[in-house]
Parts: sequence; C-alpha cells; structure tokens
Amino acid sequence: MAGLDDKVKGKGNEVKGKAKQEVAEHTGNPGMADEGRSDELKGKAQQAMGKAKDKAEDVKDKVKD
Repeated sequence: MAGLDDKVKGKGNEVKGKAKQEVAEHTGNPGMADEGRSDELKGKAQQAMGKAKDKAEDVKDKVKD
C-alpha cells in the first residue's frame, strides 16, 4: 500500500489539529485555533493523497494483469 504512510501521517495531523482547536477554545487562544485548523486540513489532504496513491497502485496492478 503505497499511500499507507501518507494516510497515517494525515490522520495524526488531523487529530493533532483537532486537539489544538479544543485547547484553544478552552484557553481563548485564537492563534492556536488557527494553527489547529491548518493542521487538520493538512491531515485531510495527506489522507486524500494516500488514498489517491493506493488507487493509482490498484490501477497499475490491473493494467499489469
């Protein structure tokens, strides 16, 4: 699975971002909230990239057969 690494890193960034947003909400830190949203979006993009890599690998395998 070529995209597994991207999907794992992406999930980590998404969770980290959500945690930062939660802390920011309780501490009143808008800068941290923005950083958390950025991390969350980065994570979602990484996961999408991982899924795309997996899909491309599947297509490549089908073409070989």
